[in-house]
Amino acid sequence: MESTITREQALELLKKYNKEAFHIQHALTVEGVMRWYANELGYGAEADYWAVTGLLHDIDFELYPEEHCQKAPELLREAGVGEDMIRSICSHGYGICSDVKPEHEMEKVLFAADELTGLIGAAALMRPSKSVMDMEVSSVKKKFKDKRFAAGCSRDVIREGAENLGWELNDLFEKTIMAMRSCEESISKAMEEYTA
Repeated sequence: MESTITREQALELLKKYNKEAFHIQHALTVEGVMRWYANELGYGAEADYWAVTGLLHDIDFELYPEEHCQKAPELLREAGVGEDMIRSICSHGYGICSDVKPEHEMEKVLFAADELTGLIGAAALMRPSKSVMDMEVSSVKKKFKDKRFAAGCSRDVIREGAENLGWELNDLFEKTIMAMRSCEESISKAMEEYTA
């Protein structure tokens, strides 16, 4: 899998359709998480592809929330993004706003980690440190069970994502915490610049 778009081009494209700091931060988080997973799971040679797919996964969500994953192919094709990446991006909405099933391990990771980064990020904000650096799996499990907490993060999608990967929920939680730790500092810096 090779990326037909550079990271710089992808970031420019993301910012063309996304202005809200929340959406930019989520995209950067999923980018960093996907890069970590690529290296962790033995796909280091494809790490850029995994990361750019993560960066662009919600390209259409801010402007076209009712057409999420439906509008994305058009926006991505206009920018010269390859069909493999477009397919991967659309697969993260499988069963909700897309009929493209996650098949490649990268697509399964994106499907599982996308919602979970939202839940973990919200849980981190409740901590005195406001960080994932001291986050434990037990804290995530507790928040996961509380359906009112970060209610927009689908527990069913997270569960299904873990099953698709053949992982226990705890494994998915632990790996995603580690992945978010790997990029927390760089994202904080990027967001300071973005909101400055």
